[in-house]
Amino acid sequence: MVEYDENQRGVHDYRDRYAGLPVLEVDPEEEAGELPAPDSVAWRLSADVYDSERDYAETFAWFLERVDTTKVTAIVIGAWEEAYDTSSDEVIRLLADNAARFPALRSLFVGAMMSEECEISWIQQSDVTPLLEAFPLLERLEIRGGEGLVLRPVRHGALRMLRLETGGLRGAVVRAVAECDLPALERLELWLGVENYGGDATVADLEAILSGVRLPALRHLGLQDSELEDEIAAAVAAAPVVARLETLSLSMGVLTDVGAEALLTGQPLTHLRRLDLHHHFMGDAMIKRLRESLPGVEVDLSEQEGGDDDGDGVVWRYVAVSE
Repeated sequence: MVEYDENQRGVHDYRDRYAGLPVLEVDPEEEAGELPAPDSVAWRLSADVYDSERDYAETFAWFLERVDTTKVTAIVIGAWEEAYDTSSDEVIRLLADNAARFPALRSLFVGAMMSEECEISWIQQSDVTPLLEAFPLLERLEIRGGEGLVLRPVRHGALRMLRLETGGLRGAVVRAVAECDLPALERLELWLGVENYGGDATVADLEAILSGVRLPALRHLGLQDSELEDEIAAAVAAAPVVARLETLSLSMGVLTDVGAEALLTGQPLTHLRRLDLHHHFMGDAMIKRLRESLPGVEVDLSEQEGGDDDGDGVVWRYVAVSE
């Protein structure tokens, strides 16, 4: 069974733990020694983004040679060389082409880079659909970086968790997620980002997701890090999928009193275990109303932001993750 931390917030590099396992960095330059059991760790494969002495393909080849990959359950792919200019196409292809050697793989993260390696909006992704096609038993897939990201509608019967972390998610990708047939999906998180970094998704693009028709098992929905958080909140307030959710996140974005009012006057949210609204622009009075209106719900209202005054009386509000 795939493991995840539902209270996880923000950007993580997964150098310590991933999918409930300790992370082990694959380093072909280290002296050969005894390796742990293949299913006892999450294997992290990466190369230096800048001036790499070894490329990702060399690391991957060493991994195939030294590790019994038939028992590997979790992989974290960190950086690849020149990730700001070179797409993840080779990374995806190497995995997909060798899928038969990873029959136990259940959890996969592609692009676990921190800002000092490559800003999230600079990471060059590619078509990640081959991962879903090549690994029909995969339960957890996470992608960081929206530039060049492509997803084609597919049916995947085992996937339980899908997270797309971006500083700007294109509407075409959101629509593709909505058109996928994912009967086992329990957790869906989309970091929608800002238009300046390619985030052109609209509330209309979310319509099929909010209907829940293709997501019968969904229990957590995150529509996060958006400039349109108020509009999203208004759509969520009437969305059929909400009634079956256990947790909901509209965090990291530009949620104001307007969006919060829509949530309070829409369908009941008292059935939720947790409502994550951290990093928001709501006033004290609205924060108080939310807490009083949802007494049995764990509501995260931390990181109350005030916005920046541009000097002309206009308040500039910002998402938590963009560049």
